[in-house]
Amino acid sequence: MKTVISSQGNSLQAKIDMRFGRAQWFCVYNKENGQSEFVINENVDAHGGAGTKTAELMAELGAGEVYSGHFGPKAEELLKKLNIGMKTFSNEEQTIEQVINELK
Repeated sequence: MKTVISSQGNSLQAKIDMRFGRAQWFCVYNKENGQSEFVINENVDAHGGAGTKTAELMAELGAGEVYSGHFGPKAEELLKKLNIGMKTFSNEEQTIEQVINELK
């Protein structure tokens, strides 16, 4: 299963991003093989619908679950319809690497 984590940058040392639809980057972590890759969020500057467009991106990436700080109501609704789990961060100072270590 793939877990997607909203990120402020494109490295494991980057801090998590509390925004879902407007996160700068996403770390796609594959639990099966331990690999991770970073994908830029092209919806970050969308004039509207960033959350739903980003939810669609999660489906394209094959996400089983998404970690972020806040999901808007429309993004949350679409992620539920797509059967993609949502988890929220409790510590906004965490790095991507720390989140991945907690997932292992």
